[in-house]
Amino acid sequence: MEKRTAFYDKHTEAGGKMVPFAGYTLPVQYKTGILKEHNAVRQQAGLFDVSHMGEFFLEGQDAFQNLNNILTNDFTGLQPGQVRYSPMCYENGGTVDDLLVYKINDEKYLVVVNAANREKDFEWMQKRLTGDVSLRDDSDNVSQLALQGPAAQGILEKIVGEGSIPERYYTFTEQACIGDIPCLISRTGYTGEDGFEIYTGNKHAEALWDILMEAGEEYGLIPCGLGARDTLRLEAGMPLYGHELSPEITPREANLSIFVKLDKPVFTGRDVLAQDRKRKRIGIKLTGKGIAREGAEVYSGEEKLGLVTSGTMSPSLGVAIAMAIVPVEFAGSEVEVDVRGKRIKAEVLKLPFYHK
Repeated sequence: MEKRTAFYDKHTEAGGKMVPFAGYTLPVQYKTGILKEHNAVRQQAGLFDVSHMGEFFLEGQDAFQNLNNILTNDFTGLQPGQVRYSPMCYENGGTVDDLLVYKINDEKYLVVVNAANREKDFEWMQKRLTGDVSLRDDSDNVSQLALQGPAAQGILEKIVGEGSIPERYYTFTEQACIGDIPCLISRTGYTGEDGFEIYTGNKHAEALWDILMEAGEEYGLIPCGLGARDTLRLEAGMPLYGHELSPEITPREANLSIFVKLDKPVFTGRDVLAQDRKRKRIGIKLTGKGIAREGAEVYSGEEKLGLVTSGTMSPSLGVAIAMAIVPVEFAGSEVEVDVRGKRIKAEVLKLPFYHK
């Protein structure tokens, strides 16, 4: 049976269409519909329940060294109050997960993982810890909202004390208050827009929702579901685990080499990732009628190149877009996608599809 987040009643009150997702019951959309929710984030602001994400705390004198050994990115130089993205890989280079690391201090880090991978990630990390370090899963005690869109800053300024809003992308304020609710606020997101992710204890969840919705009313803030979250991230060219990243797709094949620091002498999967990649992620725009969904075959002439990993109709661009994994040597500007047995012409585009 799926779990419910602490915002469940707020979703049903707002007319959320609830569906199972990653072990939780979450809104795929509200009565407004995915298109209006998507456009609200692009033009004003949207509020997402992302409490299904997992939150681990890594603590101890050897916490930093363990992060550097287990994850592909390099955490040298990360300062308290900064956030860093990283894939986590198997020995064969395939992806265990991609995650965010928040540095609270030299001996304490918050690690935010994808919901569907929570148990797997915890076990994977736990088995590889060495030295003076401990890993704690606090996910069931944490609620998280994502406030995204160009009006997000203005909304927070109404309700957050001076100096509590993180100024730079991928930074956070650990001890902030919204009203009298203690929160961690980070300037991060998954939409391609400016925005914030706000963490608090479950007991404060509903009050936090109410404060944000009331403060955002004059800005056109509306609640948004999983559907808009996916169209927004796809337009922004952001990978989704299980689609553009998986045990069979390495971070380098997903065009995330910038987050794979091969100058580190040791990390899990390094030897394989140091080899030349055989595939790459591309963006495509369909020029014929149809939508390329996950699993659709991609062709160049009669040669099958690979498969679509994600695809949708882009609300912002008004065209069907998709991402696919193809051989690294492919350099063409056009492909064809098999949509329900019919070849549809498509143009290869540089990611991301959408620029604000």
